Amino acid sequence: MLAVESGSRAWGFASPGSDYDVRFIYVRPREDYLRLDPLRDVIELPINNMLDINGWDLQKTLRLLYKSNPTSFKWFSSPIVYKETEFADKFRNIMDDYFSSKCSLYHYISMAEDNYREYLKREMVRAKKYFYVLRPVLACLWIFDKGTALPMLFSERMEEELPRDLKDEVHRLLDLKMKSP
Repeated sequence: MLAVESGSRAWGFASPGSDYDVRFIYVRPREDYLRLDPLRDVIELPINNMLDINGWDLQKTLRLLYKSNPTSFKWFSSPIVYKETEFADKFRNIMDDYFSSKCSLYHYISMAEDNYREYLKREMVRAKKYFYVLRPVLACLWIFDKGTALPMLFSERMEEELPRDLKDEVHRLLDLKMKSP
């Protein structure tokens, strides 16, 4: 079905110690879809220092697309694809039909607020934590501007949406983040 990178490597600003955030879509055996009792629709492998791997069942993926879940758009637009079948292209062809600016804005505004409270209100802030807020803010600006799902690469959103007077500062912060272990 699909296996992609979803974290800092896909966003284009991995640091030397960045792990691999692998996300995938899978199909269970046909009999599982005919069962009356629900099965778990997520596979989450134990996280270690280098790998953070989890996936969604196809049925869950389709339901989330129907609800315009931003994560499904993100996975299918990742620039780093580990494996895909023809299903992925078919899925990408219909994604725009399900995109909702309202759902995406709500998602990214909530993400920015939560990350701001969680990470930026501390006395000491790691460089990467600024991007936990900046990424969703730029996502909202993209959606307001373009009315479409956003590209995964942070640099594309930054160049399009960041005010000129902030670009040098963000480039400096990005450089710091990418060189930090």
